[in-house]
Amino acid sequence: MLTVRQRLLALLTLCLALLAPFPSHAADRVTGPAPDQASPRSPVVFVHGFNADPGVWGSLREDLRAAGYADSELFSWGYDTHQSVNEVLAGRLGAYVEEVRRQTGAAKVDVVSHSFGSLVSRWYVKFGGGGAAVDHWVSLAGPNRGTSTAWACALWDQACRDMTPGSYVVKNLNAGDETPGAVKYATFWSNCDEVVNPDDSVPLGGAANTQVGCLKHNDLLGDDGTSAGVRAFLSS
Repeated sequence: MLTVRQRLLALLTLCLALLAPFPSHAADRVTGPAPDQASPRSPVVFVHGFNADPGVWGSLREDLRAAGYADSELFSWGYDTHQSVNEVLAGRLGAYVEEVRRQTGAAKVDVVSHSFGSLVSRWYVKFGGGGAAVDHWVSLAGPNRGTSTAWACALWDQACRDMTPGSYVVKNLNAGDETPGAVKYATFWSNCDEVVNPDDSVPLGGAANTQVGCLKHNDLLGDDGTSAGVRAFLSS
């Protein structure tokens, strides 16, 4: 059982690492121009992490554009992260993916998620029908087996409760096949992650798991090596 001092230290760590304003539900809407022509690639849907917003994807979006992706193939979903993975957020992500597929005409999408977004998108894939709509799934620093730092805010925040080790969400996601269906799965994790504890909470059985070295939790979002790995995986 964590002491009060340990809980306060964990909360401070979590807040400093993830401090960012969360967007309004207006960000749930799919906007942007329709593609000029059909593309052999699947459009990419980015799913940000706890207490963040779609702006965290700027660096990776630029790298994908440099690799040939059009703006009309890149979508950043914004959502209020302080809600339940299984009861609210996975369903909203599913609706967003369906709108992306309708707008682009694509049969499937690729999903790239960071941190808490990994749990949301995994639930959508495993239990929300996403297995038929997702081609590649990527987790950057996702607390896929839970993180002890989430106990610091679990008392008042549903998303934090969902991220705790042994939570309803974590137990169900990891029961049976961790990487079900025909979806291709990949994770990228750091052995110096100050938010995901333990560090090896990220890798999954059946996924392509890559240790990126000693990077802080949010640094995976702008790391060149991680970006190159994500781009190579999406092209596989």
